[in-house]
Amino acid sequence: MPQFRPSILVNDAYGSAGNTTWYHRDGKCYTRKRSHPVYGGTAGQLEHLDVHRRALAAWRTVPHSTQLVWNSLAAEVEPHRPPFDHLAHISGQNLFVSAYHGFFTLGDEHLPEPQRFESFPPYAIELSNATAVDGTLMIPVSVILGVEPAPERYRLLAKLQLTEPGRGCHPGMLRNYLADEPCGPDPVHVRIPDYVSRAGAALNEYQVHGRFILLDTVTGYRSQYHKESFLVSVQ
Repeated sequence: MPQFRPSILVNDAYGSAGNTTWYHRDGKCYTRKRSHPVYGGTAGQLEHLDVHRRALAAWRTVPHSTQLVWNSLAAEVEPHRPPFDHLAHISGQNLFVSAYHGFFTLGDEHLPEPQRFESFPPYAIELSNATAVDGTLMIPVSVILGVEPAPERYRLLAKLQLTEPGRGCHPGMLRNYLADEPCGPDPVHVRIPDYVSRAGAALNEYQVHGRFILLDTVTGYRSQYHKESFLVSVQ
């Protein structure tokens, strides 16, 4: 690990450039050959990465004048992550990519048009007892919306993990399940195929840990998630 020697132009360094990485140990700067690890994600993670790459590639095809429209719309949108100080906002590219991902999740991957981000209606989630058919667990989910004249505009995306009753949630084990039907007055249904393997055991009752998100079928945008856990019996 050769030690970095400061010069008149550069007195310290950190990070990577080309095939060289600069790093610090015990207050001294050293260099080493830059590593190029191969990303070894799961099939689902690799698919998500491919979608993200397609979204970024699609953004580069958008005319600059349209990108400016996206930027102006994004200036009104606060991030879903801290700091929640009502001062920060996302970029036009962020908003575009969010819409692209949303339409992909809805099974309608395409180049999104600029749309204003509208506030989602307040909502609550209730799960009912499930039914198992041919290895697939079907869970009825009531999506209780606030004042909303067109609830069918929204679809529920459930990120779920099945565990034994009383066990905690492992965020890395959450998997995406899109409800079969648009939201409305009747419960929608979330299907979990091969649920026994996913849960690790065949039980009469499961702890269901979830993050529940509304997807706007008009814009592709998504709401903040509701984090909920339920006990669900299998009939």
